[in-house]
Amino acid sequence: MDFGVSCAKIDEVGFVRHAENLGYDFCWVTDSQMIRSNPWAVLALIAQQTQTIRIGTGVAVPGLRLAPVAANGIATTARLAPGRTFMGIGTGNTAMRTMGQRPTTIKAFGEYIRVVRALLDGEEVDYTLNGVTQPIRFQNTELRYLDLDHHIPIHVAGFGPKAQALAGELGDGLITGIPRGGAIPWALGNVKSGADRAGRDLDGFFTTALVNMLLLMPGETLESERVVAECGSSIMANVHFMVDWVKETGGDPPDFIKPIWNDYMAFHNARDAETQHQKLHESHYSYLDPEEARFITPEVIRNFCIAGQPEEIVDQLLDLERQGLNAINFIAPLEQQYRMAEDFADKVISRMK
Repeated sequence: MDFGVSCAKIDEVGFVRHAENLGYDFCWVTDSQMIRSNPWAVLALIAQQTQTIRIGTGVAVPGLRLAPVAANGIATTARLAPGRTFMGIGTGNTAMRTMGQRPTTIKAFGEYIRVVRALLDGEEVDYTLNGVTQPIRFQNTELRYLDLDHHIPIHVAGFGPKAQALAGELGDGLITGIPRGGAIPWALGNVKSGADRAGRDLDGFFTTALVNMLLLMPGETLESERVVAECGSSIMANVHFMVDWVKETGGDPPDFIKPIWNDYMAFHNARDAETQHQKLHESHYSYLDPEEARFITPEVIRNFCIAGQPEEIVDQLLDLERQGLNAINFIAPLEQQYRMAEDFADKVISRMK
């Protein structure tokens, strides 16, 4: 299994170099313009300060830039880090929600991936913009302003069956989430449906999951203040996602959220209606909002996290690997990212590699 970290701040790319030295395999750079640094600037700095770790967007958002611009961005990064660059693409929940907008539709998402893939393969592709369709391609590539000589994998982010099927139809890999993206065999079944639809095989297909990771200390319980601080931001990011999903679909929240659901919705609905979309995602995978700490209960932690002593974590990860998972990434709160990365490398990665 491969292991990844994430980077969100342009002045903390040294964390990625540190992670590379600890044995991490890849790094996601986040794409969320209202709460994060610009991903292309961050990727460029990481590319110049690292040697072996694979780097890419985790994940790029179609609603923020044209497909040719995104393809150029990752191919430019690849010029600095040839052979170790990938591109994660997703519909853009947080990046769009913080502007009060909805994520990209599945149809538009598939078209976006199609155009990016063709351009990165050095092909000419029909592209529609402002109602006008014209063939486009990267020109003057002999001038080496970007790198198309090394294959740049596209990992499609999908938490539901349609997006997961798109990964099988168009992508080199899937980025899903645990538990939000369903069980790994179920997700891979959706991937296979998409691959079958396109007449593709899945040789070399790579499946990554974003997980909530909680490494317990000896004798520590889930009521520990440290535990709540460490996993709270990642747990609440999933709750925030569900708030929008339930509101827009009328669906029922999953069982693992129901114990806190009514209390949380009362808390959320008491906020200023005009800025709810900002407050909901403001702390996204960065810190635990002190006002939300009371929603982190032992039951919620058990349902949301891969948690336990190091040997228990290893067993859980080996089981996921047997199910078909190739890699995991966890996003630590900003103030704890160095310590968490070091602890996990020392106590878990060292046992699995």
